[in-house]
Amino acid sequence: MEEINRFFHDPGQSFFLFGPLGTGKSTWLSRHYKEALIIDLLSPDVYRSYAAKPERLKEVLDGQRPGRTIVIYEIQKVPHLLDVVHQLMEQHAGWRFILTGSSSRKLKRSGVDLLAGRAVLKTMHPFMAAELGGRFSLRESLNTGMVPLVFSSSSPQDVLKTYAALYLTEEVQMEGLIRNMGGFSRFLEAISFSHGTILNVANIARECQVERKTVEGYVSVIEDLLLSFRIPVFSRRAKRHLASHPKFYYFDSGVFRSLRPSGPMDAAQEIDGAALEGLVAQHLRAWIAYRGDVCNLFYWRTKSGNEVDFVVYGQDTFYAIEVKNSLQIHPKMLNGLTAFRQDYPEAQLCLLYRGEESLKVKDILCQPCEEFLRNLTPEKPIPVEA
Repeated sequence: MEEINRFFHDPGQSFFLFGPLGTGKSTWLSRHYKEALIIDLLSPDVYRSYAAKPERLKEVLDGQRPGRTIVIYEIQKVPHLLDVVHQLMEQHAGWRFILTGSSSRKLKRSGVDLLAGRAVLKTMHPFMAAELGGRFSLRESLNTGMVPLVFSSSSPQDVLKTYAALYLTEEVQMEGLIRNMGGFSRFLEAISFSHGTILNVANIARECQVERKTVEGYVSVIEDLLLSFRIPVFSRRAKRHLASHPKFYYFDSGVFRSLRPSGPMDAAQEIDGAALEGLVAQHLRAWIAYRGDVCNLFYWRTKSGNEVDFVVYGQDTFYAIEVKNSLQIHPKMLNGLTAFRQDYPEAQLCLLYRGEESLKVKDILCQPCEEFLRNLTPEKPIPVEA
């Protein structure tokens, strides 16, 4: 497959690089650090040697030339290696460490210090549409998502079918994170119905026939494994009674589709709508992460039912974005944005839909979702101006 340039950039110092399995961390590093010393903890032999004796890292590096870059893949496999890395960074200022991971759970549970701020935390996300250029297809991305491992496969649907199972085997079962794997598998399907909606833990617990606290633990597990994320309600200077619970999303639209059961009673429009909203969400998260601005992703919902899918807010950033899986614009679709504008006239507003024309309705830009995603790049502000 032809090389695809990513928007992720070298931060110029030691860093952690976290991201879900298959998002291209190893590919990016292998292209940019050809001369680096590689320590791959996914290799059974390498894992055993460092798990048994983390201080072996010091012995290995004592035999290397000064100022070398050291890449350690999947650092969460041996969390106590971080203690050794921390010591080496203090003793050898010229050495640079790049530590990758597809899970932060074991690091958190071990209580290890993430190098006391000596390494910045960066994240790798699924492809953005602008990275793919002409290869991007909105229809295909809604079905199979944007995970590089899946996108580059000759059989993306087959890879998607095994993706969740790979996580269950490699991360959940191997690390002993879950005792009841059957209940956890039911949970992964049950929570897929919450994709793009306010998370109701009690309902999911009833569906899975497990205790509420168990479901809360499951949610924490999949977030730490980077399989999902939640976005909170935007409540700054709130003038109305607002919802209090966060919205839930799987990290990729294709992964969501692979876990979401469907049958005769499931409307394709409903599933497509959730996938479209999630696709926009994952793009906005990547835009924020790669841009480096201090801003965050929220949603807005009043107790009376007015809602805006996404609010991007930061020091110099304030956008309100609504997503509709519709070929036509109907005035009532703009009710949430109109209400938001009344409370926050400073915000830039935009509605994304499945049509092909950019329009202005009620002085709000309505633009094709595909066009928006293609034009969304970290080097530029969010494209919401006509």
